[in-house]
Amino acid sequence: MDLLSQILSLPILLIVLLLVAFLSSAIKIVQEYERGVIFRLGRLIGAKGPGLFFVIPIIDRLVKVDLRIVTLDVPSQEVITRDNVTVKVNAVVFFKVVDPNAAIVQVEDFQRATWNISQTTLRNVVGQSELDDLLANREEINQKLQQIIDDATEPWGIKVTIVEVKDVELPQSMQRAMAAQAEAEREKRAKIVHASGEFEAAQTLQDAANLMSINPVSIQLRYLQTLTEISVEKNSTIIFPVPVDMLEGLYRSMKSED
Repeated sequence: MDLLSQILSLPILLIVLLLVAFLSSAIKIVQEYERGVIFRLGRLIGAKGPGLFFVIPIIDRLVKVDLRIVTLDVPSQEVITRDNVTVKVNAVVFFKVVDPNAAIVQVEDFQRATWNISQTTLRNVVGQSELDDLLANREEINQKLQQIIDDATEPWGIKVTIVEVKDVELPQSMQRAMAAQAEAEREKRAKIVHASGEFEAAQTLQDAANLMSINPVSIQLRYLQTLTEISVEKNSTIIFPVPVDMLEGLYRSMKSED
C-alpha cells in the first residue's frame, strides 16, 4: 500500500514542480529604473514596468532596458585640426534611454552604437576646428558635439544630455611655441605699461612747468622746498639752483657799468 501511494504521488510532485517552474517564468519584476520590452512570438508588444507583471512562458520574451544615465568614455583620438596641428583629445558622453522600444528594435546594441558615433563625431568636429578655438572656446565645441550626437542617436530612442571634451594633449614642440608666445605677450604688455607710465609722468611734468611759468613765485617756493629736502639728507655738498633769468639780469648790470 505504501508503495502504491508513493507511485501515485510521483506524478503529483512532478505536476507541482512544473507549476512552480511555470509561475516563476511567468512572473517578472522590473525595477523602478528599468523597463521590460516584451516580444510575443517575435512581435513587439511594448514596454512594461516598473513593478510585477506576468508574461506567457515560451511565447513571450522579455528584454530589460536600464533608463538611468550612462557615462560613456570616448578614448583619446589623434586628430589633425584645421590649422594642421596634431592633437590628442578624449571626451565623456552622458546619455540615457528615453524610448525603450526603439532602443531594442532600431539598433542591435545601443550602447556600442552610441560609443561609435561619439568617437567619429569627436574626430570630425575637432578636425574642423582650429587649435585656438579648441583651447579657448571649449564650451562651443561641447555644444556642437552634443547636438550632432543627439541628432544621430534620436531614432534609437537615445537622449544625449552632456558631452565634455576632457583633455587636449599637444605635441611638445607646440607647447614650447605657445609658452614662448605667452612670454612674448607678457613682455609686450609690460613694455606698454612702462611706456604709458613714462608718458603720464612727462605730461605731468610739462603741466607743472607750464603752471610755474605763469606764476614765478611758485618757482621760488619750489626752490625753498628743495633746499629743505637737501638739508634733511645731511649731505656735505649743497647745490643752490639759481634761475637763469637772475644770471641774465646780473650780466646786463655788469655790462652797463663797463
